[in-house]
Amino acid sequence: KKKKNKRIRLEGTQGTGLSIHHGSYPWVTSRDTTVSGCLAEAGISPTRVRKVIMVCRTYPIRVGGNSGPMRKKLSWAEISRRSGISVAALRKAERTTNTNTLRQPGEFEWGLLRTAAELNSPTDIALTFSDYIDIKNRDARRFDQLTQPTIMFIEEIERVAMAFFFFF
Repeated sequence: KKKKNKRIRLEGTQGTGLSIHHGSYPWVTSRDTTVSGCLAEAGISPTRVRKVIMVCRTYPIRVGGNSGPMRKKLSWAEISRRSGISVAALRKAERTTNTNTLRQPGEFEWGLLRTAAELNSPTDIALTFSDYIDIKNRDARRFDQLTQPTIMFIEEIERVAMAFFFFF
């Protein structure tokens, strides 16, 4: 293939915890879901990568039934209490596309964050569903417009995810 010196963007699927090599069998997918796995499948050298964005949810989810372990399950009522979003709105939004199955939320898993950071070496982290911490975050357009508990949560994510970089 001829190099064209153009930028490309790869989007991985599923989470690092579902990697066939690094996840917990039998709750894994059929491929390596890490950055290195995605690059290998695309035929791209890791030295060509400038930016790795790791995406985290405020509350991880599993699909209903038995789609894998979760350290501490939560109810949508509890997330509603914490966020100010109605249970009905949460239950409507948190359904799978194909089977319309209600997702199961859980507490943020700090150990999984650390493992994912070690395996993927992110340059950036994106936090999704910050409105699940506080509905007021829906109006934020800049970091300093987020609620103080959300800012503290993000700062802790940064600290935990980047902690291992200082040991090498």
